[in-house]
Amino acid sequence: MLQQTLSQITATGAVVALSFIPDAALAQTTEERRERGAAVVRNLNNGLTQPNIEAMRREFPFLAEATEAYALGDVWSRPALDRRTRQLAAVAAFAAIGETVFMKVHAGYALNIGVSEDELKEVIYMVTVPAGFPKAIAASQALAELFAERRGAPSGPPARATP
Repeated sequence: MLQQTLSQITATGAVVALSFIPDAALAQTTEERRERGAAVVRNLNNGLTQPNIEAMRREFPFLAEATEAYALGDVWSRPALDRRTRQLAAVAAFAAIGETVFMKVHAGYALNIGVSEDELKEVIYMVTVPAGFPKAIAASQALAELFAERRGAPSGPPARATP
């Protein structure tokens, strides 16, 4: 009798716990989660795949699949934040930890979905407070490269005037 009662309590607890998990996190297969992640990338990248993930898929297929299924399919596709907020948060987080390559990718996505250059600059200014000037300066340089690439202009320091 006690065993049956404990089994019922455990089953009820599992049902209650699962009711708090968003439907997106309960995808039936890894393939469904991976597809949802691929759709997130295409949505942010003007219908294209992400070259970094595709390159990773050739040498590290498990890591590419895990990134697509978990990071993108489970976390990135959660409904609580809109795309704009999510990209601004990603830019700030990657800038703050000094991951300017990832920051640049997400800044590009942000531009693709309508975030302005000035808004991205403000995010980098904000990074000076929690992460310091060196991280913000490195992020500003990566962002300046992205802006130059998007404008079709050469990036790098301005040319010196010669006397």
